[in-house]
Amino acid sequence: MASYIARRLLLMVPTIIGITLLVFLLLALSPGGIGAGLRVSGGQMEASKAALLEAYLEDRYGLKDPVVVQYGRWLSRMSPIKFGRRDQAKDGGELVRAPREVKVPLLSGTAWNPWRMEDASAQIAAAKAADLAPLATTLSPALRSAWNEVSRGYAKARAEYMVSRRAYERSLAHYAVAVRANDLVESNGEVNVSGFASLKPDKTRAEFQEVESAGATMDAAWIACEQSRVQADGIFQRKPFVEVGVPILPSIVHIASPDLGVAFSRGRPVADLILDALPVTILINLIAIPIIYLIAVPTGILAAARRGQWFDSISGAIFVAMWSIPTVWAGVLMIGYLADNQYLGWFPVAGLHAKTADQMTFLPSWSSGQFAMGYVLDELWHIALPVACLVYGGFAVLAKQTRAAMLDNANMDFVRTAKAKGVPTRDVLIYHVFRNSLLPLITMFVSIFPAMLAGSLIVEKIFSIPGMGSLMLDAINMRDRELILADTFMIGMVNLLALLVADIMYAFADPRISFD
Repeated sequence: MASYIARRLLLMVPTIIGITLLVFLLLALSPGGIGAGLRVSGGQMEASKAALLEAYLEDRYGLKDPVVVQYGRWLSRMSPIKFGRRDQAKDGGELVRAPREVKVPLLSGTAWNPWRMEDASAQIAAAKAADLAPLATTLSPALRSAWNEVSRGYAKARAEYMVSRRAYERSLAHYAVAVRANDLVESNGEVNVSGFASLKPDKTRAEFQEVESAGATMDAAWIACEQSRVQADGIFQRKPFVEVGVPILPSIVHIASPDLGVAFSRGRPVADLILDALPVTILINLIAIPIIYLIAVPTGILAAARRGQWFDSISGAIFVAMWSIPTVWAGVLMIGYLADNQYLGWFPVAGLHAKTADQMTFLPSWSSGQFAMGYVLDELWHIALPVACLVYGGFAVLAKQTRAAMLDNANMDFVRTAKAKGVPTRDVLIYHVFRNSLLPLITMFVSIFPAMLAGSLIVEKIFSIPGMGSLMLDAINMRDRELILADTFMIGMVNLLALLVADIMYAFADPRISFD
């Protein structure tokens, strides 16, 4: 068994890579690639904010790189084995990374942009020689304050450089259109830089003067950006915050937790959003799933024992009728009749708590002759209708599966032998027939875990529940790639682990199954 589990765990690695690669390719090869929707939605942002967004996307994915390279960069952040310098973490858990180098100005050292990087060596060297001796103490408040200030300055300088770089690309595109060199501009609006490098400019044209002006601005912005980066890197090397992970080869290889990134649509770490939404989804499912099993499994057993009788027919018809009701319709009807004050008004319309939940006691209580619901009972009251929507549709599937499995085993030789030996009918039903009918029920049970984590899109949206389903739907609507990829990775891992758990449970439920 141990060797089998080890093999399965090893096979999970290429499997999860294949799953995430497929999703990543679907995102990256969509029109505009990763981050296209964010750039479009951010089209009305200030130029600096749009540049910051583009800088982050470029850092994380390398949007100009091939798709496979982009995926490799994302996978390296998700992998527990990491290379290079270790990240640092603030007290709240926010990761602090070494400042990333920016690309050199476009067409530098050519007739289009005569500036060379060597021309700025003295200015950059002056930034490197800045006196940081007073900040030399690791983890000191002064060093942390200096990092916060310098990193903000670097982010601002980098945004200004990205803005100037885009302006330079636009000026090149204008020049290409003016001289009718349409092959220098791609269909998506990107400039063919290598094509300009081999083209001799016409310096008498007004469009070239625009290119010169934009190039000078870009070059100056790069110098300021590089100076800020050098200063930030000098402070980072002094370790203002606690380093994360466990070093294997210092500054080369270390082990650290996966980095899920920051959600663009909400400006928060993806891990924090998942930790906020996941308990809500798990709570609702932990209430709904036991209800389904406690009702459906005994009903399926009783229906199999009384095959063809009135209980079998009526229970089957009721469950199939309930299963046939769409969840959307059921949720709307529940809100319209059970929650609306114009009708019964028994339950809340949406949310998980009342507005005064923070002032409630934890448990129900009596105060001045009046009943106080308490925080726990208020939450159960709010999730009653969502749980009902999740529950009613599962009765038919599980009850029918239990009934079918029981009937398949009812005529087996071991059952007839037990009956011939005089074993009571109840014991035959429970200890012989039902036990050997567990395999399909185990398969259904382990498939529930991914659904528990993924959440119910319909139910959570109808009842305004901030669970995983709503989080994922919002990520799709906002085109938030970070959330989509993180959720895909998590659900894929849970699916693979659930399948492994199913195989292990098979061996315990049926002695004939062995993985040795």
